Formats: sequence, structure tokens, C-alpha cells
Amino acid sequence: MDSIGTNTAPGAGATPTTAPAAATAPAPAPAPFPAPDLVTVSVRQGLEAVDIIRRGAGRAAPAVGPVLHDGSGDTLGFLVPPGTADAWDLPGSACTQTNGRGMRFGDLATPTAGGTGWLLPPEAVGPVTDPEVLRAALGEAARLIEAADNCR
Repeated sequence: MDSIGTNTAPGAGATPTTAPAAATAPAPAPAPFPAPDLVTVSVRQGLEAVDIIRRGAGRAAPAVGPVLHDGSGDTLGFLVPPGTADAWDLPGSACTQTNGRGMRFGDLATPTAGGTGWLLPPEAVGPVTDPEVLRAALGEAARLIEAADNCR
């Protein structure tokens, strides 16, 4: 039998030592994606906000992240960083913690709620929308909608 190590013991009768084999443990699993919070708004205000954020992206502003639409077409949901719900207070919108409920990224990019789908899927855009950028875009969208409604 061949020895992998080197005999470093002096004198006759010394036993060879072997170096431990290199560990071939699998690579650690990537850290789980923290569950995002979800800001929901009316579809009209949400679509305006998506346009506003996308137009601003050319001016070094962060791009919009994944956006969900509900099956009835009444609301849009913007994925925002976890913890956003703790301080969200913008009238006309709601922000809820998802705690990962119904959210799976990577191997499945299809929402699980019936009739719900992606307006902007996660693989096509950034991971989440910056809450400050979203807050500003929703405020601008509300002002644009109000101005348009007052012109009628």
C-alpha cells in the first residue's frame, strides 16, 4: 500500500504518517434572498410610477424592480426591500411584509396567487425598487393624474 504522506520519524521501525485527504465538501448554499415587502397601489397610479421611474433611469436614478399585477387589473405591487413596511406612510398605497409568503425566486418566477402575474418579472429587472425612488414616483404620478382629471 502506498503512503500519501512523508515518514518524518527518526530511526528504524517508524510508522509512516499520511496527510489528511483534501475535503471535498459541497460549496455552501447561497444565503436565502431576504423576503421583500410589497407596496400596492391602484393600477393607474402604479403604471404612471413605472413610467416615471423608467424615464428617470437614464439620469442615473435606480431602475424599477419587479412589479406584480393582480388578476382583476385593479392593483400593482412593487417589490421593495424588507423593512420598508415599518415606515411606509404614503396615502393611496399600502406596504405589507411578505415574510416570503408566495415569493420564490430563482427556480420559479411565477406568482402563485390565482390570476396574478408579473408586469415586470424579476429576471427582467433589478431585485427590488428603491422605496425613496418609488415614493417620489408615486407622488409625481398622483399629481399627474389629478391634473389630468381636472382638465376634463
